[in-house]
Amino acid sequence: MHVSLATSAGTADRPNEDFVGAVPDAVVLLDGAGIPGAEALCFHGVAWYTHRLGGSLLGHLSRGDGRDLATILATAIGEIAAEHGDTCDIADPSSPQATVAMVRVHKDRLDWLLLADSFLVLDQADAGPLVITDERETTARRECSAPLAGIAQGTPEYDRVRASCVSALRARRNQPGGYWIAKDDPRAAREAVNGSRSLADLNGAALLSNGASRIVNQYGRTDWSGVLDLLRASGPAGVIARVRQAEAEATGGADAHSPDDATVAHWTHLPNWASARGVSMIR
Repeated sequence: MHVSLATSAGTADRPNEDFVGAVPDAVVLLDGAGIPGAEALCFHGVAWYTHRLGGSLLGHLSRGDGRDLATILATAIGEIAAEHGDTCDIADPSSPQATVAMVRVHKDRLDWLLLADSFLVLDQADAGPLVITDERETTARRECSAPLAGIAQGTPEYDRVRASCVSALRARRNQPGGYWIAKDDPRAAREAVNGSRSLADLNGAALLSNGASRIVNQYGRTDWSGVLDLLRASGPAGVIARVRQAEAEATGGADAHSPDDATVAHWTHLPNWASARGVSMIR
């Protein structure tokens, strides 16, 4: 497999809380959740968590032993929880956490796992792109924020209801009927979205963090077929550049969003994939 990687911090004054990396037959992308107050609960911080968890996942994947991806993720979550459980309040809902996206070539198939709201785009050989994500956090966020409709921003009532919404959302994290994310509980891995496809059906695949997916689902600068075209022409760095352009042009407008860390991995299925393997990365 040939993999190109790019990642970009949302702002210069904060560390990049995303992680991306690859071993010969697998790619891992994590999007750290920068929740206000996380540093008070864990002095390591979110970037530390994503890098430690990502490194652990790559270490297990490099063994090539065929274990299912949920088992690998559960093991890695447990390992990192043990590393800082004695020094940090890892059980608090706001302690460091991350979304997880993994793909792995095993035998003649591509296996994948998604936990929380990163995106996998399968470049299908005989059809349009197949987009896969874990929508449970988005659904929970929409349901919890529904009471804000019709309340004027900046008013005491808005602030009160919003605070209640935030508390309700956190209470649903890693709970049945809520949504799941990599944090302190290895059991979250069993709630991940996963699947497998024959390599013969695919030209390649792309993984995008939430910040990179804005090019489609928030700014509407292209569709998912356009993302694949852009990856072929300009690579992951080209996708991120378009996101940054959209963010800059939307500043102050109704569709403006604070710049977010953005990360993209692009895997290309080469006909001789078993012998032609390479990784390139841009930061």
